Amino acid sequence: MSINRDPSMLEEGLFLKQLFDRYYTRLVYFSAQIVGSKEAAEDIAQDAFIKCWNQKDDLDQHELAIKSYLYSTVKNASLNAVRHQKVKASYAMHVNHMSVTEESLDETIIFSEVLAELHAALNTLPESCQRISRMGYLEEMKNGEIAEELGISINTVKTQKQRALQLLRLRLKPGLYSFLLLMNL
Repeated sequence: MSINRDPSMLEEGLFLKQLFDRYYTRLVYFSAQIVGSKEAAEDIAQDAFIKCWNQKDDLDQHELAIKSYLYSTVKNASLNAVRHQKVKASYAMHVNHMSVTEESLDETIIFSEVLAELHAALNTLPESCQRISRMGYLEEMKNGEIAEELGISINTVKTQKQRALQLLRLRLKPGLYSFLLLMNL
């Protein structure tokens, strides 16, 4: 099929219609192979024809030159679209990672502050309560292990832990004591 390049047809837009009919489907397929989306490829192909029409006075009117121009325009626009999508995806991942990181940092700061207050409150406990509480709650030793290491009965360990919790309840702010219970301390 030959394209009629009669100058009067350029003014009427028939030349563009002939180009469109001949190359649109091919250009959409070509672009879709690059961008991976038929809808995006259709937009890119249509934009290429608009650019071609806007450049009609400057373009060589030979079919091969116009075909080359269209394919080149579609290729460049498709590659730009892919780059743009990669930048958007990278930015979205970065923003998502930052928000997760910021949340993690906030949680770490809060946890550090709570632990500092807990250690300060533990330091005010009587020596026996303090030692048993640290072994049981912070070192996660079982009551039997604590009793064996200290040479005391398991009931004494349980009593000292209960006493420590009662004293901590009085010395810690209500929210911190609740947090302490949630931590299983």
